[in-house]
Amino acid sequence: MTTPYQLYYWDGLQGRGEFVRLALEEAGVPYVDVARQKKGMPALTASLDGDKVAHPSFAPPVLQAGELLIGQTANILQFLGAKHGLAPRSQEGRLWANQLQLTIADIVAEAHDTHHPISSSAYYEDQKKEAKARARDFREERIPKFLDYFEGVIQRNAGRGGYAIGSRLSYVDLSLFQLIDGLVYAFPKTMAKLAPSYPGLFALHLNISERPNIAAYLASKRRIANNETDIFRRYPELDK
Repeated sequence: MTTPYQLYYWDGLQGRGEFVRLALEEAGVPYVDVARQKKGMPALTASLDGDKVAHPSFAPPVLQAGELLIGQTANILQFLGAKHGLAPRSQEGRLWANQLQLTIADIVAEAHDTHHPISSSAYYEDQKKEAKARARDFREERIPKFLDYFEGVIQRNAGRGGYAIGSRLSYVDLSLFQLIDGLVYAFPKTMAKLAPSYPGLFALHLNISERPNIAAYLASKRRIANNETDIFRRYPELDK
């Protein structure tokens, strides 16, 4: 395509927008990270304004592709996957990919709620006691439950390159990379203990990190560093 995609997501955050960035980077297609440009935030706000766009999204990420304005991470990835060879060709395969992506969205939401269990609009420091209890359950119960599921997906697809679906890379693999990367950042002690139980997931994480386009992206200034205003946050007191 001659016109770059326009990606609308908050400046300074990986967040849910990073799942989209990884797909765009792997596909090697041009895009503009709008909020990181001059006057980008007003443009981002306008993409959510129902008085200005026909189908406003509730929140970023939003992808503009020509006249299309697409919201919701899984929805965007379904579009990009079909357009750029990052999704299965069959309807059954594409539905399966979307199902897995929506399950990834579930654990990402739970990871966020470890540090904001009461309210997203309140400071972490105002809900630290509740955050410790929520993080303990997440570490001990929820992370293993989700990783058991995703490891099973990879193992049942064994012998086909170590991917989640079929014998070639899909956007789901890129999203699993980002999930593991975020969990390792936020809960390094927990993930170090769990790693031996999930060889498929950690092998996939390494494989994705070494793909030429992704490796170049991770080493570039385009990749926003993990930080404590993002979804995955490293608070040592939450990783006992």
